[in-house]
Amino acid sequence: MTKNKPLDSLGRREFLKTAVAAAAAAGAARLGRPAAAFAAGDATGRLVDVNVNLGRWPLRRVRFDDTAGLASMLKERGVAQAWAGSFECLLHKDMAGANARLASECRREGQGILLPFGSVNPKFPDWVEDLRRCADVHRMPGLRLYPNYHGYRLDDPEFARLLGLAAGRGLIVEIALIMEDERMMHPLLRVQPTDVAPLAGVLKKTPGVRIVLVNALRALRDKALADIVNA
Repeated sequence: MTKNKPLDSLGRREFLKTAVAAAAAAGAARLGRPAAAFAAGDATGRLVDVNVNLGRWPLRRVRFDDTAGLASMLKERGVAQAWAGSFECLLHKDMAGANARLASECRREGQGILLPFGSVNPKFPDWVEDLRRCADVHRMPGLRLYPNYHGYRLDDPEFARLLGLAAGRGLIVEIALIMEDERMMHPLLRVQPTDVAPLAGVLKKTPGVRIVLVNALRALRDKALADIVNA
């Protein structure tokens, strides 16, 4: 967590170092608990939680799955801003609808601290339009991607194209490497962590993109982490 630079002033490398280091220090958030990973805040050092999810997990109830209660809890813990994705974006095919509901929920129940981070699936035919709507219609500051749930690798050409479009619009891109502890997974919904090995090479070809790796500690260590930070 940094206390001396506004979030928008950080370059890609510094932004990535800050976000990954914070996530690594906190560890992968367990499903159902508030994430403890904090990225850079503003010049006053306010806390920014980069890993909040709205809605219902499809397989069981979890704590704080009502938006108003979640926002109140975060405020009580001193969080000034929280980047919110939607559990709907994991499995729904209507990504535009899920993103619209996320934006509306943040406005209606977010108590001024929830910022919506919509999602796009680059394997869907209308994903470019979904990205445009996130930026232009909903005025989202960034996207949260779920490659392991959406069925693509990080060396997919469409993923590289997505990063380029996001960078061109100044969008932050969060990549969720893991969403659930494998010990808690339903036997019919076992999802492997996203393979981050190709990411460093993609980042070198995408100047200006800002990346946050969500729930990265168990999937990203040592040389792989250094390669991405230094890309």
